[in-house]
Amino acid sequence: MIPSLLPTYSRTDFAFEKGEGSWLITTDGRRVLDLGAGIAVNALGHAHPALTKALTDQAHKVWHLSNLYQIPQQQALADMLVEHTFADTCFFTNSGTEACELAVKMARKYWYDKGQPERVEIITFSGSFHGRSSAGIAAAGSEKMTKGFGPLLPGFVHLPFGDHDAIAPAITDQTAAILIEPVQGEGGIIPVPDQCLKGLRDLCDQHGILLILDEVQCGVGRTGKLFAHEWAGITPDIMMVAKGIGGGFPLGAVVATEEAASGMTAGTHGSTYGGNPLGCAVGKAVLDIVTEPAFLDDVNRKAGLLRQKLEGLVAAHPDVFTGVRGSGLMLGLTCKAANADVVQAGYAADILTVPAADNTVRLLPPLTITDDEIAEAVGRLETAALAVAGA
Repeated sequence: MIPSLLPTYSRTDFAFEKGEGSWLITTDGRRVLDLGAGIAVNALGHAHPALTKALTDQAHKVWHLSNLYQIPQQQALADMLVEHTFADTCFFTNSGTEACELAVKMARKYWYDKGQPERVEIITFSGSFHGRSSAGIAAAGSEKMTKGFGPLLPGFVHLPFGDHDAIAPAITDQTAAILIEPVQGEGGIIPVPDQCLKGLRDLCDQHGILLILDEVQCGVGRTGKLFAHEWAGITPDIMMVAKGIGGGFPLGAVVATEEAASGMTAGTHGSTYGGNPLGCAVGKAVLDIVTEPAFLDDVNRKAGLLRQKLEGLVAAHPDVFTGVRGSGLMLGLTCKAANADVVQAGYAADILTVPAADNTVRLLPPLTITDDEIAEAVGRLETAALAVAGA
């Protein structure tokens, strides 16, 4: 008999009833150190007082308004995103998946309005993850994502990740855009080198096509910059945002230049819940904190500390780990042992990590993690490594 919850997740036995900063507390009282942060969602940890206040203050006023009306909280957050990014405009969604849908529509509508409706193809890369909607799985193209869900949405050209020589020949008169994650998350915490992002920007400019960045997982301070592409000194035309921007409240956005968004006029897109007062109040509270230079400086300091300790862990357990990669507080432990075994051993040591492709364990702690919690986390990962090695 099928359970009341559709069984699309293989869930652990953990049942959490409360969170405090970097910690989760189970229904039976266990304190578990959270290095997954809801897969990079709880950017400021659990029950952050500023987010709690923003949500409860707004909840006492108005929860939902149709986008047929002015929503002051939405306007305030939009103004803030425009102020702190390359963008001229934004549209709010409820998730990264919805952001992907709009990014694809925006790119194709741009060319339609330019009198080139044949430009519908979007170049994407192996190992990518852009959500689980029809457009998202078609963009990723992997068998794991697409098997059984055909026919797939056409118009995506899939290239091997890191094959620079394949990109330029793939651009044709039908190409609308290139879509890439500056740091692949689900793909195994694989950063795109700065020079490669610069090369993609130059290539898009050379051919007059759009550059779309998926910063759903790597954005909102995760890499030590507000958005990961800033490290390369480039800007996209369209960017997908979600996860950390809501600090745990469902919120996403597409931000874009005026030119790239020029085709999205009244009636071309919409959302019932996107940009609701609750989500935007929380999102503004998140950005109030994350955009402070001192906050990002501290993220970078803590990222260096964590990486240093992880390098020591890898060196001490070459039979379990092979290396550390990533950027900021978006790090991956590449494994010699099965990554699933490392994650499971971590559960036994009361620490949460997240598996990813390429036999990698993702470490995505709250950006507010403390130095003491970093030391505690690496100690618990040591316990897990010893358990895996001794198994």
